[in-house]
Amino acid sequence: MKMKPSILKDTLMAVTYRFLSWLSPKILLSLHYKRVYKKRLNWDNLSTIDEKISWLKLNADTTKWSLYTDKYRVREHLKEMGLGNLLVKLYGKWDKPEDIDWAKLPQQFIVKTNNGSGEVLICKDKSKEDIGYMTVKVRKMSERKTGSYLYEPHYDSIKPCIIAEELLDVSKQAIESSSVVDYKVWAFDGKAAYIWVCFNRTPHSVECQVYDTDWNFHPEYSVSTPHYVLSNMEIPKPKCLKQMLSVAETLSKGFPELRCDLYEVDGKLYFGEMTFTASAGFNYFYSEQFRIILGKLCDLSKAKTRY
Repeated sequence: MKMKPSILKDTLMAVTYRFLSWLSPKILLSLHYKRVYKKRLNWDNLSTIDEKISWLKLNADTTKWSLYTDKYRVREHLKEMGLGNLLVKLYGKWDKPEDIDWAKLPQQFIVKTNNGSGEVLICKDKSKEDIGYMTVKVRKMSERKTGSYLYEPHYDSIKPCIIAEELLDVSKQAIESSSVVDYKVWAFDGKAAYIWVCFNRTPHSVECQVYDTDWNFHPEYSVSTPHYVLSNMEIPKPKCLKQMLSVAETLSKGFPELRCDLYEVDGKLYFGEMTFTASAGFNYFYSEQFRIILGKLCDLSKAKTRY
């Protein structure tokens, strides 16, 4: 059976990218930047947030990145920071899918890997689910490597595991959304700047918007794509906005840039994750104007380097 040209092309590109990630990450990032933005990445004159994240991936000390990106170990960090009340309830942690004791989980829950990037298993009614199917899906999630494709080395240092958490009630949010509303706060060494809001997420698309810290809507900062769709429906300011900004500022201290992902359900704030290489450093769904604005806020002189 012959492989379709598109599949063959994607496979060859994936193999090439992973090889370059090992051989020369700088060449890999330069190549992908040219492919995405149709221009050369000038390493001597970095201006956008994507360019600076690329520099950080090559030069920053990512030791703490690995700890804080780990969706299981970061829970202890939040407790140490006095933010344990923001954690979603944890039902269990396992090293392998076969170890999961499905019988002990409640009727509703969410399963994710600690080093994954967005892929989750959502169970709304365990009595209607096939345990074998869920185990296979979690195994496939566990086998995916997050950081090798576009050189995110901090993921390689995370010891993989699987966790199950409470499934938040999406019907108790500020807007009607088929998924949890994700408030992704961009912060720079203790200063929150913008919030990227994502909602109505499906496997194929997600609606997105950008707001500043005063909750002014900025549609001009977004580029609508088939997957990242700009929504022009302005959503109400979150009740927990002030707390969101405070949390992002607390967690971002000491880092040139950080995207802190948070949820607000039934008037309560929940922690999602900390992201140091947002979209692997290729935020093409932002306008160039906005990528430059974020880039100006990212002071690389404050980065702790690995050398």
